[in-house]
Amino acid sequence: MTQGHVPWLIFSDEVAAARAAGKPIVALESTIIAHGMPYPTNVRTAREVEDIIRREGAVPATIAIIGGRIRVGLSEEELEFLGRPEHRADIPKVSRRDLAYVLAQGCNGATTVAATMICARLAGIQVFVTGGIGGVHRGAERTMDISADLTELAQTDVAVVCAGAKAILDLGLTLEYLETHGVPVVGYRTSEFPAFYCRRSGFATNFSLNTPEELALFVHTKWGLGLRGGVVIANPVPEADAMDPEEVESVIARALEEAEARDIRGKDVTPFLLDRVKALTGGRSLETNVALVKNNAKLGAQLAVALAAASRESV
Repeated sequence: MTQGHVPWLIFSDEVAAARAAGKPIVALESTIIAHGMPYPTNVRTAREVEDIIRREGAVPATIAIIGGRIRVGLSEEELEFLGRPEHRADIPKVSRRDLAYVLAQGCNGATTVAATMICARLAGIQVFVTGGIGGVHRGAERTMDISADLTELAQTDVAVVCAGAKAILDLGLTLEYLETHGVPVVGYRTSEFPAFYCRRSGFATNFSLNTPEELALFVHTKWGLGLRGGVVIANPVPEADAMDPEEVESVIARALEEAEARDIRGKDVTPFLLDRVKALTGGRSLETNVALVKNNAKLGAQLAVALAAASRESV
């Protein structure tokens, strides 16, 4: 491992070599490994996603906190460690609020969208691939439960490739929040915001672009103007892997009732709901989740390559 100029950052040899050579790099989160999918699907998917990024000409950098250090790029052993179910209780989800504490205490942690964006920015990585962003939870008018992912998008210069926001959320209010904070939502080959498991949500994106090069020019122009904050690049799950919106909504409503009955709150809500949705759909939601993450990885790598080219041309 090679240490960077930020004291808490440690780069894998692969990522360090990519940085030195000026190769495009794509950040990946670790919460999806430690808390988002069951073992061994989580570890297998993480490895397959990294391989997709390499095949598209970029270098993957899965980010996690291990031993009080931000690891940018993980070994096979570290991916396995994060994914093992017996370690889950000792690898908490880490967002902006938690990052300094976990590092100062020398602990382990799985980075959420927000924390991965922060770490990617510290490491000089412009593109981050995830499954779906967090957002405004249903019932937020009572609970004020709004994901830190949204505030991070408003202030941190990282392009986030996702299949929209998680379907368990209030997508309308999530988009309203992003609009208020000036975060552009760009649909990739679509003008409709995808709803994670489903290609359609009934809500429009702000813009629609059709090639990685167009996306790269948009992102490059935004930051070139000094307009701070991220970009949501909404990439619908492939048609063959998408689920029926009515079925998904019915299942989510049932899972939400169970969460309410069990008084599950805060950062425990999302993993509980995703697990219940998986159970209630007989595992089909997990298959869709895997498919959409892989689809996002391909686009994220293509975007990183195009951004690197756009940066070279502007020099």
